[in-house]
Amino acid sequence: MISTENIGLRFGGNKLFEAVNIKFLPGNCYGLIGANGAGKSTFLKILSGEISSSTGSVSVTPGERIAVLNQNQFAYDDVQVLKTVLMGHPELCAVIEEKNRLYEKAEFSDADGERAGELEGLFAEMNGWEAESNAAVLLAGLGIKTEQHGLFMRELKDSQKVKVLLAQALFGDPDILLLDEPTNHLDVAAISWLENFLLNCDKTVIVVSHDRHFLNHVCTHMADIDYGNITLYTGNYDFWYESSQLALKLQQDQNKKVSEKAEELKAFIARFSANKSKSSQATSRRRQLEKLKLEDIKPSSRRYPFVGFKPDREAGDLLLRVEGLTKTIDGIKVLNNVTFTVHKNDKIVFVGENESANTTLFKILVGEMKADAGKFAWGVTTSQAHFPKDNSEYFTDGSLNLVDWLRQFSKDKTESFIRGFLGRMLFSGEEALKKINVLSGGERVRCMLSRLMLSGANVLLLDGPTNHLDLESITALNNGLMNFPGTILFTSHDLQFIETIATRVIELTPAGQIDDGLSYEEYLKTIIKQEKV
Repeated sequence: MISTENIGLRFGGNKLFEAVNIKFLPGNCYGLIGANGAGKSTFLKILSGEISSSTGSVSVTPGERIAVLNQNQFAYDDVQVLKTVLMGHPELCAVIEEKNRLYEKAEFSDADGERAGELEGLFAEMNGWEAESNAAVLLAGLGIKTEQHGLFMRELKDSQKVKVLLAQALFGDPDILLLDEPTNHLDVAAISWLENFLLNCDKTVIVVSHDRHFLNHVCTHMADIDYGNITLYTGNYDFWYESSQLALKLQQDQNKKVSEKAEELKAFIARFSANKSKSSQATSRRRQLEKLKLEDIKPSSRRYPFVGFKPDREAGDLLLRVEGLTKTIDGIKVLNNVTFTVHKNDKIVFVGENESANTTLFKILVGEMKADAGKFAWGVTTSQAHFPKDNSEYFTDGSLNLVDWLRQFSKDKTESFIRGFLGRMLFSGEEALKKINVLSGGERVRCMLSRLMLSGANVLLLDGPTNHLDLESITALNNGLMNFPGTILFTSHDLQFIETIATRVIELTPAGQIDDGLSYEEYLKTIIKQEKV
């Protein structure tokens, strides 16, 4: 168990936390959530001891070991892969190193013999004899092949380094596991493996993630950072989100009878009382939910942007025909005879190991790049709007403020309309006059989404639209696209985003494309099955 007592933290005059008292218990997986800047990663660092709080203390059950996911991909460049994983258990590594030093001594004294005996006992207690094989199992589960275990970390790709660091955090059966964005840069098979690992974990797990699919599958509780404090909620992310929205609705509807509100709460709890996460915890979680009262669920202070796309006109049945598109870049063939047809209301997710293939295809389809061979034709009733993965070219004129920037893409040029539109995208008041050269990555994405909404297009090409967004903006975008009556071609790493939007999957491969008409769920099962073979 790990707990805090009156934790407070201030940066200058700004209060991040105040009087945080919370307990994290074994057998549970806690999703630590909060708006950007709320202090999620900072709180994990306080728990791990990496930084000190201004007030209060952290308590850990005596003898329990904390493991933390290292964020520095280059910290172990001169260390072999397998040894990097072993270093996740510092006490075991210290025993191994001291043992080796003793056995390498030219003269071995009686005292050395006694100490060696002590070390051998500690080595056995820490399961040292199985350490390398256990580390190898973790690496294999995450997709690091056996022949790579002896390589130096610097010889791996960045995405592979992330997997090794994750294996390092999981190694040695830690009692308390602190994971900050563990699914970043992981492929589908590795995420699935990690979800299963955590579902079977009986230790204390605290995780920060922008991946709602992951939070929904592994979390038994949400720890919500809001108003400078942390509140625990039983259930996964969807339960927390829906309960906070219900609380807001009930708060706004003060005239509704208490009995009607109670019925609404009862129906809501029934829907969520058996979510997928931690099936072994389902009974106790259901009991806790059934005890909920109206005053137990509180509206969140989070602000959600409004994201809604309304096409100016309806498209015909045949929207796009692509035949034999081929493109080579820097000597590498990224598109090879790609052929497919897009019909009305298709919502197609493009996947594949080479992400540049998707980006290249989208650029060709919107006329930003020419193919080496092949052709494509848009239907005469279509209008397209493109969300590029790299939006830097849209923000080159640093003299523009947000109002003037967005005015370029609007038919209605009036100040009141532009400011109203920006306000719905969380740029209100003085925020609307910020210069575009000081915008964060997430703010730029919200600007680009505003541009798309003003386009009135009936076909959206979205290349990584969830990148840089917080959970609130991702949720708003997700809902907006689910309600969009037009056609979408898109890429994303957000599994829930894909699952709730995509009606079709096209995988771009070196040989061309695979378009088997599978749902994304069916496609995932195929990929995971192939990885296990």
